[in-house]
Amino acid sequence: METIMPLLLFVTVCMVLLIGYPVALSLGGTALFFALIGLLTDTFDPIFLQALPNRIFGIMTNQTLVAVPLFVFMGVMLERSKVAEELLGTMADLFGTLRGGLGISVVLVGMLLAASTGIVGATVVTMGLLSLPIMLKRGYHPSIATGTICAAGTLGQIIPPSIILILLGDVLSAAYQQAQLNMGIFSPETLSVGDLFVGALIPGLILVVAYIAYLLFIGLTRKHLIPEVEKHSTQHSEHILLRSLKALIPPLLLIIAVLGSILTGAATPTEAAAVGAVGALILALFKQQLSFSVLKDVVYSTTQVTSMIFFIFIGAAIFSLTFRGFSGDVIIEEFLMGIAEKNSDSWLIHILPDGVFGPLLIVMLVMFLLGFILDFIEITFVVVPVIAPVLLTLGVDPVWLGIMIAINLQTSFLTPPFGFALFYLRGVAPENVKTIDIYKGVIPFILIQVAMMFALAYWPRLATWLPEQVFK
Repeated sequence: METIMPLLLFVTVCMVLLIGYPVALSLGGTALFFALIGLLTDTFDPIFLQALPNRIFGIMTNQTLVAVPLFVFMGVMLERSKVAEELLGTMADLFGTLRGGLGISVVLVGMLLAASTGIVGATVVTMGLLSLPIMLKRGYHPSIATGTICAAGTLGQIIPPSIILILLGDVLSAAYQQAQLNMGIFSPETLSVGDLFVGALIPGLILVVAYIAYLLFIGLTRKHLIPEVEKHSTQHSEHILLRSLKALIPPLLLIIAVLGSILTGAATPTEAAAVGAVGALILALFKQQLSFSVLKDVVYSTTQVTSMIFFIFIGAAIFSLTFRGFSGDVIIEEFLMGIAEKNSDSWLIHILPDGVFGPLLIVMLVMFLLGFILDFIEITFVVVPVIAPVLLTLGVDPVWLGIMIAINLQTSFLTPPFGFALFYLRGVAPENVKTIDIYKGVIPFILIQVAMMFALAYWPRLATWLPEQVFK
């Protein structure tokens, strides 16, 4: 009974979510129901739920999590100040003479928006509303247009300052310390959100370059998918260049101020988030887009998103405590350790790679599948605290693990038929754009991201080298 309860709890939560109930209520409500069953059957210790007030208080007083509403405010303010709209228009003109130039513009603007907002849904919807009609009007095949927008939108998972990297940094920091204590290290090293931000830069930029290379390749080899464009006169090109610089410099300066303050050690990620929020306000004021109604709308949207995130925190905390109360963490630890040490007769365990790669492969596959039904917040606060200490105890680098999880979830959110990014874009796409076109369009970008994960597995230094150099 005790062994089956954690599995039943997890499966029931997934089923309740598929029915359509709110995530926070599904996590918390299902966990409390199972805790009640456990109390009645004497298989659950109520002392676990007594720790809930301390968990919630810890969330409320966590300085790292203060960065979440600040970065959300920054992203929403940049969206309301029409920075994305102006950027897309000018970048499209700048690359307009290049076959596939509009697609490249979408990728670059998506990268800048990702570095500004860090929220996948907001980026995909914004890019879908702004760029999809333009791309279709200029003759781009719907699959190329929709695939590019979805892929560019999910860059918010990996390009810092990403919300997921902030949440992962907080969770992995606690897991890393727990893993070191388990190994008998009583003066543990620490992991910061800044480590993940810096570690994500090289993989994130490689993905951007790979996306652009794919679009250029399609433009050269499958010309019927991407139309040819007219050449501009020299005088017109100079005018476009000046206009593009005027639109590009302010948001670039803001991103440099945020990331630069972290990289140089001048500010923590939370302090850098405050710099970003104030910078977005100044940028909106500079563009004469700041008014009381705009500020009210931004504050309301920020409160709404932040409340949703922290409400999920509470539901995830209840779920986590109940799961641990049924010894679910112990069962998973024994299972993953069994895979690593090959101490089971199961055929599955013996066909998996030796050492840490076996449990790592299983964990990544499970998280990929969970990405179809759970958002990154639930996965970060429900799954990662359970599996991360085991993997870190086996010697996995915490920065590398965080980047792998982020790219894995980014790939999951793109994968048909359940990827979140596909649903976001489907919701704002015209009716003449078929769902199958969206599915076909994202497949090359999924392959690029899978290749990136294999590259990271083969060369972990892609994620760990830069943090070592920056934070010596």
